[in-house]
Amino acid sequence: MQHLGCKNMSAYLCELGKSDEARHECERLMTVSISRFFRDRKLWEVLDEEILPRLIEKQGDRIEAWSAGCGCGEEVYSLKMVWDRVMTSIHHSTELEIMATDMNPIYLERAKAGVYGSSSLKEVSGGFLSTYFRAEAGEKLFAINDLQKKGIAWQIHNLLLDPPGSHFHLIFLRNNLLTYYQEDLEKTAFRKVIDCLSEGGFLIIGSHEKLPFESDDLRATGSLSYVFQKYA
Repeated sequence: MQHLGCKNMSAYLCELGKSDEARHECERLMTVSISRFFRDRKLWEVLDEEILPRLIEKQGDRIEAWSAGCGCGEEVYSLKMVWDRVMTSIHHSTELEIMATDMNPIYLERAKAGVYGSSSLKEVSGGFLSTYFRAEAGEKLFAINDLQKKGIAWQIHNLLLDPPGSHFHLIFLRNNLLTYYQEDLEKTAFRKVIDCLSEGGFLIIGSHEKLPFESDDLRATGSLSYVFQKYA
């Protein structure tokens, strides 16, 4: 408001109504970047032991995943590390392609750089830390290995718009759309997300979130109430 010279909220709302640039900047400032690797530990165990092996067995050569609202990339790289662990154990040649999107370009640049403070890594085991990260000299910072950056497409995207692809086998929609959006916008955007999930694919929402409406083509699966599989 100060930057635009608005003395009160009414003036600011008026400015947002007439300026696309001001509105987009407001939207970017409202985004949330706070996260950490392997947030909700149980989820990553289920992905490791159940979901990813099932997808690999069914899909064969390639699996496509979408991290919607990826922030600074912790979720994306967590998936890459678990994927590497699974592939090592089953000796399979399936490729993982990840579409990682966020509406804040600053967050995406941080994600591409892949450098994180120790607070983001508090749930990373010692074995994973030594295998997938390197310490940055003179700083309490750790950089993700370049090998883990392969197969990731980073893209600016607003969840209210059409999805950045279709037929995803795995979609992460955690702690963004179903937490921060108004109900009418939430339902419309969520329907688009479901439509781009492939049959047999998995949708993962936040551990404390609920679906905005009942859907005949989504069923809770396994021991986690926030993981759903799509049926025809």
